[in-house]
Amino acid sequence: MIYIIELLLPLLGTISGAAMIFILKDNLKLATQKAFLGFASGIMIAAAIWSLLIPSISFAEILSEGSVHPKLIKLLLPTAGFILGILFLLLLDVVTPHLHSHSNMPEGPKGVSKKLSKSTLLFLAILLHNIPEGLAVGVSLSGYLNLAHMEIISFSQTLALSIAIALQNFPEGAIVSIPMWQSGASKLKAFGLAVFSGIVEPLAALLVLIIPLKNALPVSLAFASGAMIYVVTEELIPQAHEGEHSNIPTIALAIGFITMLVMEILL
Repeated sequence: MIYIIELLLPLLGTISGAAMIFILKDNLKLATQKAFLGFASGIMIAAAIWSLLIPSISFAEILSEGSVHPKLIKLLLPTAGFILGILFLLLLDVVTPHLHSHSNMPEGPKGVSKKLSKSTLLFLAILLHNIPEGLAVGVSLSGYLNLAHMEIISFSQTLALSIAIALQNFPEGAIVSIPMWQSGASKLKAFGLAVFSGIVEPLAALLVLIIPLKNALPVSLAFASGAMIYVVTEELIPQAHEGEHSNIPTIALAIGFITMLVMEILL
């Protein structure tokens, strides 16, 4: 039961944030949006490093013991996984029509993009964003279930990751539902699309748990790390630093990073 709750925590964060659309009468202030984006960036960067990349390196070191080239294996597995995660999100970014919330220019296949509404393009952008977060939760939990006896990943670490993603999903839920509402969708539709896009997270996590990944965990953990870093650098940070108040997201990023650090230490 506790594992199911952990898988659903990120979705609950998205739902709570998206529900802000029924409370707010207008868009969030620009400074508030930037603070939210910076905070989410800090959380994701820290989670990608401590909860995913470092355990990947630790398990790769164990797998490399007794091999002819242990340092090469320790280097190759996390590096390959990280690069594959970046390339996977890059591929999805190229082939999926979508619209970033800070831009009015559709991306993806041009012919398809022009035929879709702005709210649909925004929804697809959120969907792309949520995939790596779901993968991260699933891979982390899979690592704990498969490697608990090695003490590479503790349950508290997987819980900290899930809570962290839920925390950063709350402001994101508000940030993505409000632009869809302002682009012409009703409040109920904007809320529903934001929630539906969040469902991809527990589904992606479940998919990872179903697939036997024990010996591939160094690559899988680093893959999820690379995918999360791609989202931060492609979407969150550029959006946060566009225009004025660029110092606000920088401070918020530090707060998000420290928040994750505190959870890692306390949990």
